[in-house]
Amino acid sequence: MKRLLAAGAIVLAGLVPAAAQQAADPQNTVYLDTKDGRIAIRLRPDLAPKHVEQIKTLTKQGFYDGVVFHRVIDGFMAQTGDPTGTGTGKSDLPNIPAEFTKTQFKRGSVGMARSQNPNSANSQFFICYEGCGPLTGQYTLFGEVVSGMDVADKIKKGDPAANGMVTNPDKIVKMQLAADAK
Repeated sequence: MKRLLAAGAIVLAGLVPAAAQQAADPQNTVYLDTKDGRIAIRLRPDLAPKHVEQIKTLTKQGFYDGVVFHRVIDGFMAQTGDPTGTGTGKSDLPNIPAEFTKTQFKRGSVGMARSQNPNSANSQFFICYEGCGPLTGQYTLFGEVVSGMDVADKIKKGDPAANGMVTNPDKIVKMQLAADAK
């Protein structure tokens, strides 16, 4: 009987939509709200525990609320998390040592931005559109979009001649842990 129940649970889990499955761990799900809707991101402490902890701490502080997507490259990625909007800002928390893995960056992957120093990640992160595969093993992957990729696709794109920097950029209206969502 126990085997039958376990098998039934596995079958049912396969039928539940991704958005419902991500709600199963509200402590490791982030809701990123934009003017166009909500992006739900499943955090991956199994891949990058220090990065996930930093993102959760900053999210709980309200750090990301109102922060712009300062660099958005069509067909590549949308970057945010810089309170100055210039690509050079960060939080008051210490930088985080790299937590690189062999897990492939793909559409919907969420990774930490950094400078040339691999141990310089702090608050900036990016959502991959396409073409992020070469970042694998060079940037820390800490999450994945589980719903709302259509919303991420609507983020205002930057000027290719200006390395994707955005004039009058879209912003994060509110970012919160699912466990804290109202």
